[in-house]
Parts: sequence; C-alpha cells; structure tokens
Amino acid sequence: MKKLPFSILILIVFLSLGLATEKNSSRAPILLVKIDDVITPVTTDFLLGSLEEAQQGNYQAVIWQLDTPGGLVESTRQIVKAVLASPVPVVVYVAPGGARAASAGTFIVLSAHIAAMAPGTHLGAAHPVTLIGGKIDKKTAQKIENDLAAWARSLARLRKRNEKFAEEAVTQSRTLTAEEALKARVIDFLAEDLKNLLQSLDGQKIKLDHREVTLKTTGVTILTYKQDLKTRILSILVHPQVAYLLLMLGLAGIYFELSNPGALFPGIIGAICLVMALFALHILPVNYAGLILIVLSALLYFLEIKIASYGLIALAATVCLLLGSLMLFGDYPPPLAVPYSFLIPIVSIIALFFLVVTYLAAKALHRRPVSGPEGLLGKEGYTISEVGPEGGQVFIEGEIWQAFSETPIPPKTPIKVLVQEGLKLKVKPLRQEKFGI
Repeated sequence: MKKLPFSILILIVFLSLGLATEKNSSRAPILLVKIDDVITPVTTDFLLGSLEEAQQGNYQAVIWQLDTPGGLVESTRQIVKAVLASPVPVVVYVAPGGARAASAGTFIVLSAHIAAMAPGTHLGAAHPVTLIGGKIDKKTAQKIENDLAAWARSLARLRKRNEKFAEEAVTQSRTLTAEEALKARVIDFLAEDLKNLLQSLDGQKIKLDHREVTLKTTGVTILTYKQDLKTRILSILVHPQVAYLLLMLGLAGIYFELSNPGALFPGIIGAICLVMALFALHILPVNYAGLILIVLSALLYFLEIKIASYGLIALAATVCLLLGSLMLFGDYPPPLAVPYSFLIPIVSIIALFFLVVTYLAAKALHRRPVSGPEGLLGKEGYTISEVGPEGGQVFIEGEIWQAFSETPIPPKTPIKVLVQEGLKLKVKPLRQEKFGI
C-alpha cells in the first residue's frame, strides 16, 4: 500500500476544517429571554422587542424562559398575536424548577411553536377573574369566560395541543404539573435545564407560514436579551404596591407643602412621586372610584385646617382614605392587587401623618397671634426714647416698635400697649420709676 504524500494529507486536513467551519457557521445563534414578572404592557414591549431583535439579528429561534403568576388579558393578547405572526420560532420554556405559567402564562405557553417545562413547574388556572379582575355581573362574566375559553381552544388546536385542558384551564381553573402537562400533550417535552432543552430542540421541525424550519442547536451560541434601564425602571413602577406607595407619598408631600408653604422639598418630592404614580396607574387596571376617594381624602384634610369642625372633617377624610385604598385594586388577583398586610400599615401611617399635619396647621392658623401689633395688645415693655404725642420707640417682647402716648413718657419707663393705630402702638406708663441699666 502506497503512502499518501505529506502535502496531500495536509490538504485533506484543511478541507475538513473548512467544511466543519462552514457547518458551524450555518448554525445561527439563539436568543434567550428571561421573564420573571407579571404580564403588563411593560412586559409586552420587552417581549415584542426580543422578537424584533431576533428577526433583525437573524437568530434561528427565541427561547422565552417564563415564570409568571399571570397578568393583564390585553397584554397577553398582544404577546400571543406577536408569537403567531413571528417569522422566528418561539420556544416557551417554563423554568427554573418552582416556576409557573399561571393564568396569562398558560395562553403564552399554548401559543408557542414549541413548549417545554422544567420538572417542578406547573401551568394553568386561567379563569377570567385572574385576568380581568374587578366586580362584574354574572352575565358579563359568562361572556368573558366563553371568549377566553374559545381563545384557549383555538390556540391549542393550532399547535395540536390538548384542547380539553385549554378550555378547563379557563372554565375550571385547572392546573397541571410539568409531568402531567407532557402526558396530556399540553407541552412538547420536559427539560431539566437549558442544556437539556437545546438537546431536545436539535432537529425539531417548525412550520412558519409557508416554510419549514429545522432547528440546529448542537453547540449553538446563545445570547441573552436583557432589559435596558428604562424597562427595568418601568417594570418596578408598574408593580401595584410600588404604584400605591408612590401615590401616598406624592399626596403626602404635596399636602405638607400646601399646609406649610415654603418648605419646597416635600412639595418637589411629592410632585415627582405623584407623576410616577399616575403613570403607573394609567397602565394598571385600577378602580377610579377608589382613586377619587383617595384624592378627596386629601382635600378634606386640607379643609379641616380652614374650618374648625372638631375633627369631624378629618374623620371623614380618614374614612375616604381607607375606603379608597381598599377599592383601588380591590377585586383583582394577587399579581395585580395590594395585599392587606401591605395596605393597612401604609394607610395607618399616611392617615396619622395627615392628622398630625392637619392638627398643627389648624392650631397655627386659629391661635391668637404672638407677634406683630395684634399679638402685642396688653403686653408690657419699656420706652427706649421719650415717647409722647409725637411718637418714640418702645421695646416689647424682644422687638423695637414705634409708639406714642397722650402724655410724655421718659426713657426706660415701664409701659403697657393699649391699642394699635396703623403701624404704631398707643401706650401708657405703668409706674413712674425708671428701669436701671
């Protein structure tokens, strides 16, 4: 057997390396997006931004690692529409262990091109009350339930998933563990971690519009799509507890400024907090009757300063504050509600703050003046210079005033204020002896 020349061996090695490089370069990267939050308009913008990034960056797929307690139905609809229209395959992966795709998350899982779950996770409980919130009549509730159930069935049918579970998740708040979801054909496979997920994805064929895409995930590069600073700030602001706290701080700061003009700092901080709170409340589903009651409570506290009602107006203001706070997010599910364990202490502190500021401001407004001419009537002092019908100077309560008297009064003579005439005080001598220096 003849040995191949060394140069030919080198050529074969280089050609092999070239083919391997070409093969690896054909594997487009995968974009990883982590969602661990309530589904809100901010979440929607973030997820839609990831789809746009995946399309522009020529990624072969997007993986949404999902852990959500639910969220707003309108935001969920926008996300699902974007997934159905996406030119890039969307893989929804409920992870890590202990995560959930509850309520709104169930619809997102059903809409995915490929759905996977980690062991120890669950999904379901998509009843309308967890998506809509608020008090609605029975007939309207039934209409909403039927609409969401039909939507869930249509998504399951489109992705060839369990239609019965999809409907029961809405009508009966049914839930499934990861293993149960796999057995019920709600998801495509289990994956312990991201590495295991990529192994399961390799070779999967996905139909997009009129074309079929085959995923090549062995040794693929994964890039993470992260929230920018603006999105992180907005995500914090739209949490109901944060929005409520900002609202309370905003009203408290502005109220303090109005009741004590000139403080400036509380008013500025209050205005900033109030603007941020109104932004969040514009996004969140709130009961506007509750918001009106909270604002009314601040107005009533301010009215208590002007009108001596012996605390009746302040009591009404406190009741409005409590009722408004309870109504603001009242009947919404936990992801969109403020728990009583948070609400009651905040209401108590803010109500106490309003009452103390109101009391001090009212006391300062209605008490007898202690400075100025009106506050000096009946006060005693002594003359600095000779005081007569033409005038002179007197020293009273640590201040020097212009004064006059009917008869001449020598310097350093004790005097008493009789009346105010313009900016001068009419005084009379108390006794004839002079003060010694």
